[in-house]
Amino acid sequence: MEVDKKMYESYIKEITPVHGRLRSMLQAFLSGGLICTLGQLVINGLLAMGMEKEDAMAWNQLFLIGLSILLTGLNIYPRLVKFAGAGALVPITGFANSMVAPMMEFKVEGQVFGVGCKAFTIAGPVILYGIFSTWVLGMVYYVLGLWKMG
Repeated sequence: MEVDKKMYESYIKEITPVHGRLRSMLQAFLSGGLICTLGQLVINGLLAMGMEKEDAMAWNQLFLIGLSILLTGLNIYPRLVKFAGAGALVPITGFANSMVAPMMEFKVEGQVFGVGCKAFTIAGPVILYGIFSTWVLGMVYYVLGLWKMG
């Protein structure tokens, strides 16, 4: 039994990829920066065409989300994530990818039970947590306002 455990531990150590922390941080920083730079270029272009700032920012978000969905569908975004790590997962593009990836994986099961049911498997809990924590904080703010503390 002890031999199996040691063999298993050596096997896990052998197959587990070793990543340089500094290199991973640099890749994440550069790729996240490139995504942000692309977003800023889109905003600047829309502003130059005469669009209002708030409208340009909204269209920029739609552009980045759409681009992320397209790249996920073409199986390019997963390769970007493998290289960039958090630099590609943290921006809004990563959230769009987390919604589309399960849908792509289960599309063979049909539009309703495959794509529809899997749309929120990863993003659903994030949305739920955001709504619930906002509700709790709103209640705390309301109670503190009743006590003249907020």
